[in-house]
Amino acid sequence: MQLLTCQSGYEGTLARELEAGGSRIADRGPGWILADGAPAAAPIFAHLALASPLEVKEESVNGLAHALLEFFSGSLRDERITESWPCLFDGALVPEGLGQRVAKVESVFRGLLGKKFGRVAKLAAPAVPRGVGPTRGLFVWFTDFGRAFVAREAWRNGQRRMADDPLAPSRSYLKVEEAYGILGQEPKEGEAVCDLGAAPGGWSYSAAKRGARVVAVDNGPLKGGALDHPRIAHRRADAFSFHPAAGETFDWLFCDMVEEPHHVLRSIAEPWLGRGWCRRFVINFKLGRVDPVVLLRELAEPGSPLASYGAGLRFTHLFHDRDEVTVTGSVKRSA
Repeated sequence: MQLLTCQSGYEGTLARELEAGGSRIADRGPGWILADGAPAAAPIFAHLALASPLEVKEESVNGLAHALLEFFSGSLRDERITESWPCLFDGALVPEGLGQRVAKVESVFRGLLGKKFGRVAKLAAPAVPRGVGPTRGLFVWFTDFGRAFVAREAWRNGQRRMADDPLAPSRSYLKVEEAYGILGQEPKEGEAVCDLGAAPGGWSYSAAKRGARVVAVDNGPLKGGALDHPRIAHRRADAFSFHPAAGETFDWLFCDMVEEPHHVLRSIAEPWLGRGWCRRFVINFKLGRVDPVVLLRELAEPGSPLASYGAGLRFTHLFHDRDEVTVTGSVKRSA
């Protein structure tokens, strides 16, 4: 059994993704799915997956906090905690007021934890580590005022809320900032970046502020911090027809365009990855009217340009994504 969290409104998509992977949906609510059976692959639309969660039911704040402490104490056994560990309390967006209940239970729990395990309590961090992969700590998810699920192990897909920058031309800036954590890399000083469909320049600005040299390709205008930036060369051209000069290779390819996803796959991903025009990439595919589960299967299938020419692929529905998915990776050396 797993409890998986997701962006509110995408429970149905996550449920279909899980069922396609062989899981059975046991229960669901706004921002969460309880599924029986491990899916064939890590779900793209999941943010956090609690492994073998225990259901806790208590009517009072104190009752919930004591039950959670009892679970945590019993799970420690001979375990030694010597460094920071995630202690995450969260819950569904509804019913109204559930967030306040979660905060109260967490406060009482931390007080009890401090009295019983003072040193361990001081090392507790209220967030999951950055990046993708398994992590051990304490993960509590509330589905209602008197019902929570708790686990010691969880898989994190890497989504996280990013801090805005007043100079960023658009909110799309937050998506690429978040994507760096998924990929585990970000543009460095002196690296070359090509941003296709750049306007108004959020992704270009993100790379330029790190010292990278950016070619921003778009017939539209750049704005905010991207406008007249000394490290951003604005090429007024069509993103689908632009390609590097002979012998030129960009360290990064960025692409975030409101275009039909198959068109982006064949006209952007295939030539850029297949001909080795870039080394790493962050590409957004808009879902629009396509079936997201079918599209993701097509993007990841062995014969697709992404699978044929890409390595270390990560398909993610970011915290800051809307009706889209983000694909990160690097280009195979043989490309």
